[in-house]
Amino acid sequence: MAGPLAIIVSTSAGSDEKHGLETRLKAFFHSQHREVHICVANSGGEVPDLARQALRENADPIAAGGGDGTVNAVASVLAETGKTLGVLPLGTLNHFAKDLGIPLDLDQAARILVEGAVAQIDVGEVNGKIFVNNSSLGLYPGIVHGRESLQARLEYGKWPAFLWASLSALRRYPILEARLRADDKELVRHTPFIFVGNNRYLVEGFNIGSRTKLDSGWLWLYTTREAGRLGLVRFGLRAFLRSLCNDKDFDIMRTKEIVIETRHKRRLRVATDGEVTIMETPLSYRIRPGALRVMVPKERIGAGVTPGAS
Repeated sequence: MAGPLAIIVSTSAGSDEKHGLETRLKAFFHSQHREVHICVANSGGEVPDLARQALRENADPIAAGGGDGTVNAVASVLAETGKTLGVLPLGTLNHFAKDLGIPLDLDQAARILVEGAVAQIDVGEVNGKIFVNNSSLGLYPGIVHGRESLQARLEYGKWPAFLWASLSALRRYPILEARLRADDKELVRHTPFIFVGNNRYLVEGFNIGSRTKLDSGWLWLYTTREAGRLGLVRFGLRAFLRSLCNDKDFDIMRTKEIVIETRHKRRLRVATDGEVTIMETPLSYRIRPGALRVMVPKERIGAGVTPGAS
């Protein structure tokens, strides 16, 4: 008989909507004859503690109901424990769910927790912190920090705050002076951004920003030589015109480990799955192949993900 299922819900919705979501999920799993424990996190900081509690109670799978930050928090607890992560995409962008082929419809996603298959996928790590999607330095962490500051101080909505923070970051346009060591290669770059993906990201065409595999066992590094604001716009246009990979000023590298050192800065804002943390340099990245078990649609097995061990 299947064991209890735990769902950790973290959402910005109001209390009535959260209660309605909890009622709806309980009714669905009762109809499937599955025992379910639903915990609602009042803040993102509560999510790892609730995941550890579910782990102690031997729940399996343990599902993250929220956006990519919530998924990251639960996955960080479950990696290499033998327990399985489930995903209910309740966030804004839901990159991880989309790359796994999990439906964005709540009822269909919940059905995957009952009828899906277990896959074994990779996770990335930087200075001991896990990411399931990507990590970045430079412009993007600055934008996220600015957005959060605007939301907290001025009560802006998420997207207006993101727009204003983006414009502010582009006005400042900080440049990283970085030395990157990956395998037997070394790069020295003055760059506005460094992006490290858990598996390969598409960087050209209309599916830009998505992944077709999550079990290759490789990190992918993306960066550029120093480019002005107009240069970034040109990069974006070339990406949609499918000519970016041949650009001599754009670096793409596949690797198992990366060490990044920066001049003049001992502490950097580092984004991991959209959450920003201050980290001491040097930054040490590595891939952890097959470290995470996750529920996926059955048709995804063998198509970008590896079947999970029994």
